[in-house]
Amino acid sequence: MAMREECKHYESRTYPGGETVRKCDLDLAPEAPWRCPADCPSYTRRLADVDWAHGSLVAPPPPPEPEGQDIAALLDEAEDIVNAAGPAILAELAAEEKRRNSPFGRLRARFSRRTD
Repeated sequence: MAMREECKHYESRTYPGGETVRKCDLDLAPEAPWRCPADCPSYTRRLADVDWAHGSLVAPPPPPEPEGQDIAALLDEAEDIVNAAGPAILAELAAEEKRRNSPFGRLRARFSRRTD
């Protein structure tokens, strides 16, 4: 079943670069943005959208479905890549914070503000 855009848990967000994110806020659609589970236990029609008809400018069409039958595995693999990068990013941020909060880092910050 295609994504149920009328579900109150469906969210679509378009960023300034033109990229659009479509997802289930409850993370119950493992094949988002292409499909919702046919028997989703949390499907609830939005009350504000019950009798509304949306125009064509609401959201661009979803991206083409990837080749192959196992979309959930593809999305899991992408999620694993993002999750694997997380600890390295957090370590970089912690090192930067530590450097910034060191006595020399605070001194450097004080003098750089005066020259700006």
